Amino acid sequence: MRLAPPIAATAQSTPPVLWALLFGNFVIGTGVMVVPGTLSDISSSLHVPVAQAGQLITAGGILMALGAPTLAAVVAGWDRRRLLTLTLVWYAVLHAACAFMPTFASLMVVRVLALVAPAIFTPQAAACVGLLVPPGQQGRAITFVFLGWSVASVLGMPLAAWVGGTLGWRFAFGLVGALALGSALWVWRRMPDGVKPPALSAAAWRETLSCAPLMLCIVVTVLYSAGQFVLFAYFSPYYKLRLNVTPLQLSFLFAWFGAFGLLGNLWMSRNIDRLGPSRCVLSGIALMATSLLLWPLGTSVVLVALVTVPWALGAFSSNSAQQARLVAIAPTLAAASVALNTSAMYAGQAIGAASGGWLVAHDRMDQLHWAGLAGVVCAMLFSIQAARMTARRSP
Repeated sequence: MRLAPPIAATAQSTPPVLWALLFGNFVIGTGVMVVPGTLSDISSSLHVPVAQAGQLITAGGILMALGAPTLAAVVAGWDRRRLLTLTLVWYAVLHAACAFMPTFASLMVVRVLALVAPAIFTPQAAACVGLLVPPGQQGRAITFVFLGWSVASVLGMPLAAWVGGTLGWRFAFGLVGALALGSALWVWRRMPDGVKPPALSAAAWRETLSCAPLMLCIVVTVLYSAGQFVLFAYFSPYYKLRLNVTPLQLSFLFAWFGAFGLLGNLWMSRNIDRLGPSRCVLSGIALMATSLLLWPLGTSVVLVALVTVPWALGAFSSNSAQQARLVAIAPTLAAASVALNTSAMYAGQAIGAASGGWLVAHDRMDQLHWAGLAGVVCAMLFSIQAARMTARRSP
């Protein structure tokens, strides 16, 4: 197996290839979140109920959940320069095609096909980062590349929501397509040839699936992801119906949420070694629960912005802490457990969006936060149990 030599990096400089991969994750994250940001316009433009439009999130989540580990085996021997570039080109072409779909049914098919890209790009980019930097810098490099998703929540999703609210959802999808094409060119120029991370063995998968603390943590991810997306998937129609927000106000609320999400992630990354990953995960989920419990107090744009602060602080930080927790439980199984955690996150999104869609379809939008709270409280209980099981395994 031929590998590219690590690219030199210092404390004062970041290898250009990492910037390209960060931007790639930014584009991937913006594309994944473009539907929640434009859900109301998709619903009205294509003449379907909001609950039905929300199934775009459910179907996409199912594809990404199943695709992340399955496609990892399919593309194991591919050169990462070609794989990541082609993945972004696929994302660009399919999002551009989405913008021209005349019906909801056709949009559903093309949108789901487009989400093959997130199932490949993010986990495969993470898998090859360790081969691009010298030993001892892998953790920082992976964290840096994953910042692309946080930046997508701060800039990409609000931008897509504003474009969708002012010009229409088709322009928002077209914007994602244009960004993906630019990202593909950047990755092609910066990614070296010959980067081929080793494939996961069948034995590693079997050992991972038989490790009770790891699998309980995966259940935690499913539960808190589902709990969030019961409501998060329907932020746009909820805000429009309950608060009568303008496109600019909607964009502000998404940007506000993303900014505090980034702050929470940065704080967690600096304190996780001192507090421990299990405690950080539990704290993040508790913050989500706080916002969902206080949700009825959000009767204006200002009040709902304040209510969402704890949720935002815990949303991204909990997932990062969960990945660190999986690695700490079984370092040799990290590649498999993190891949399963990615699938669990997408599966939770699908379950949450489907559950929230059912409530919306039955005129129970005011109950979305209670259903979400039930999910995250269950996640807290399972997380406590996982921490106890992990402690019993320790020598």
